[in-house]
Amino acid sequence: MGGLGLREVWRFAARGITANRMRSSLTVLGVLIGVSSVIVLTAVGNGSALAVKQGIEKLGTNSILVMSSGGAGRFSRSSNSNAKGLTIADAKALNDPATAPDVKMAAPILNASGTCTYGNLSSTPQNITGTWASYFEASNSPIDKGYYWSNDDVVAGRPVVIIGTTVATDLFGTDSPLNEVIRCKGQSVTVVGVMKSKGSTGGFQDADSIVIAPITFVQRSMSGYGSLSQIQVEATNASTTTAAMDEVTTIMSAQHKIKAGANADYRVLNQASILASSTTSSHTLTVLLAAIAAISLLVGGIGITNIMLVSVTERTREIGIRKAIGAPKSAILTQFLIEAMLLSLMGGISGVALGVGISHFTVLGVKPVVSLTSVLLAFIVSALVGLIFGGWPANRAASLRPIEALRYE
Repeated sequence: MGGLGLREVWRFAARGITANRMRSSLTVLGVLIGVSSVIVLTAVGNGSALAVKQGIEKLGTNSILVMSSGGAGRFSRSSNSNAKGLTIADAKALNDPATAPDVKMAAPILNASGTCTYGNLSSTPQNITGTWASYFEASNSPIDKGYYWSNDDVVAGRPVVIIGTTVATDLFGTDSPLNEVIRCKGQSVTVVGVMKSKGSTGGFQDADSIVIAPITFVQRSMSGYGSLSQIQVEATNASTTTAAMDEVTTIMSAQHKIKAGANADYRVLNQASILASSTTSSHTLTVLLAAIAAISLLVGGIGITNIMLVSVTERTREIGIRKAIGAPKSAILTQFLIEAMLLSLMGGISGVALGVGISHFTVLGVKPVVSLTSVLLAFIVSALVGLIFGGWPANRAASLRPIEALRYE
């Protein structure tokens, strides 16, 4: 470097940073926020994906779900006006052992929405689900306290419910909710059981925020007699799942009068297909969260450019003197690049520490999962931010002509 050693260049760079500690600290803070945001939001996305995966796996490999393809229902936007929604008759047909020998059971699911209250306390479950008693086994949903309501309750349309742990905690805290009367969507219902906790499936999806009642009661008092939300089916065992899906498809096509080659107004999904779909959605969410966080890192980079341009302007005479006594262009360029990279690396290291620390806590109802890849990527990007955003100010400093720099006031 023309007689100016690398050690000397580092000394000049460090002195440039410490000359204005407040300004340097604010610049580091910008990068710190960007890096920590990338790590935390990526970890939230990973944690959400893991929670969804675990929730789906709990359904069991012999679990099958029949859903409307969007051709029916009050909020349908399908162009197929002849599409038929899922019905109770469909669920009954799927329970026929003569046509579906590999289907162990099928339960209709009708979801309603509303607020539940107990005294002055309230809870808004994500779903008030009306179904049959077979739903609990078909969906692998055991209870922790109390007992299951029965098919007799379905036939009679009794106002009895089993609630999730989130609803139980919201309304009763640590007290027992069993045999207590609560009001859901304006209807008085008796709590006969509490579900075992399934845990949050990420952010806005809480599997424990649910109220389950006989479908006849929900239809009569809450939702009306429209199309079902879905039908939960359980194959006799894991090895017969494929055969059961074929039987379900045949029965549903017959029920809905779907001709060969025509588009069906329903979908039949097993655990693998549900998992594949949710994995794709979760990956998209993670990428989106990381992209949003990366914007703050970009802002941090712009901050580095701004602070380095100010630094170059303030030290114009110093640069002129150094160049006049023989400092080569490469030494000036290296010095300011090192300053920019030091600022970004300090922000990167601090951001990694803060991001990993925050990820030890539950965020948005999700337990974040930090990946080594995201940490390394965030750190490398922070270094590149210093190199890229510090490049222009460094080149500007190195390109100053000594005579013009010495004249600068």
